[in-house]
Amino acid sequence: MSWTKEEIHGLVEKQRAFFRSRKTLNISWRREQLRRLKQAVLAHKAELEAALAEDLGKSAAEAYLCDIGPTIMEIDEILAGMGRWARPETHFSGFACFPSLITRVYKMPYGVTLLISPYNFPVLLTIGVLAASLSAGNTAIVKTSSKSPACTRVLKELLGSLYPPEYCQLVEGGHDVADALLEERVDKIFYTGSPAVARHVLELAAKNLTPVALELGGESGNWCIVRKDADLRDAARKIAFFKLCNSGQICIDVNQVAVAEEVVEEFLSCLKAEFIRQIGEQPLQNSEYPHLISLAAYERCAAEAEAYRERVVFGGRGERESLRYEPTVIYPVNRDESIVQHELFSPLLPVVPYKDAEIDDLLRTIEEREHPLALYLFTRNTRAAKKIMARMQYGGGCINEVCMHMMVRGVPFNGTGHSGMGAYHGVWGFREFTHPSTVLMGSSRFNLSLREHPYAGKAWKKKLIEFFER
Repeated sequence: MSWTKEEIHGLVEKQRAFFRSRKTLNISWRREQLRRLKQAVLAHKAELEAALAEDLGKSAAEAYLCDIGPTIMEIDEILAGMGRWARPETHFSGFACFPSLITRVYKMPYGVTLLISPYNFPVLLTIGVLAASLSAGNTAIVKTSSKSPACTRVLKELLGSLYPPEYCQLVEGGHDVADALLEERVDKIFYTGSPAVARHVLELAAKNLTPVALELGGESGNWCIVRKDADLRDAARKIAFFKLCNSGQICIDVNQVAVAEEVVEEFLSCLKAEFIRQIGEQPLQNSEYPHLISLAAYERCAAEAEAYRERVVFGGRGERESLRYEPTVIYPVNRDESIVQHELFSPLLPVVPYKDAEIDDLLRTIEEREHPLALYLFTRNTRAAKKIMARMQYGGGCINEVCMHMMVRGVPFNGTGHSGMGAYHGVWGFREFTHPSTVLMGSSRFNLSLREHPYAGKAWKKKLIEFFER
């Protein structure tokens, strides 16, 4: 279906009318919609796995591990907690507000939400965000990526079988459709993707003063630091796994790894061995190895690898027909080279040597660039690692691990600066899609006249005001 501007405007108006019917304010009703969503994802598991294989070459195991399983976990966490999260808060107003001593904070939905999801995790980053929006009592217009058509097809069927369009509607199409949606006056936008497109989203959202949440990859890419005292085999094992996952097309992936030069040769040896152990010596022929999303993505990856051909120490081969490119280690790379100053979103892995005693200089380099979405640090000195993680600015990260922070219940997934704004997962997603409305419960009895004129000749008023407002 090709959406016109008139049809998109009509859809927004229908959703606004449905929201104003107040049906979505009922918590039990919201809970039932999420239960149905979970059951539909499970019922369509085979179709979703097949679509992920078609769009990205993911094996059934990786599809469930990274897309479908976390989506179910997200819905389960919301179902378990949304009753508590949605409950109005009661606060003591303070004696300055006497005699109105009770204030309530209501968790109000925004209204019509626009959710724009990417191609790299088209199930998790569509349904996971949708679940947060619906849990808060909003309606939702879902715009999926045109680069993952198979997943869009299955998701459209799934959502269309569950909800009427005035409540939830998936809209397919390219940039023109996305722009038409962004030009509408919706009540909240959640965009997941690149910083470059995020600027465009913010520009269009600003025309209607629409609040926006952004989950981005970060323009300078995510750093992983391996110190000289790290368990090198463990670090290599985890980094290799993560770089193979989705062929590096992950917003929190390791973009470049800085390794203490005292152990860099041993680390490289461990890393090569881990790639071979996990994916084999012929990854291009391994059906479990995902491919890049498009020919354009493949050619960008191949061109960047070719520019560093003389420093490729592992991998470096691709297969244009299958869109697969080997996990490719490039060494040595200076921290000021272009390849480590932008997000790669590919299986390329530059290795940057540094002197372990000069780690503060490396950290300054990271700090001077745009804030990453993730930061990873491998070391046996966890005390020093905690100090580093507590002083840097980034979305989230791990010590002696990669990516698993996003699987923890009750904690936010977010970016900062060029890696995003806002947060979601669990209660944080509910908060992102609700507006807290503060309401003081007034009283018509025992009112004091302290705030009222006249003040002249009433010194006692000022003294009492100063006492109550301490």
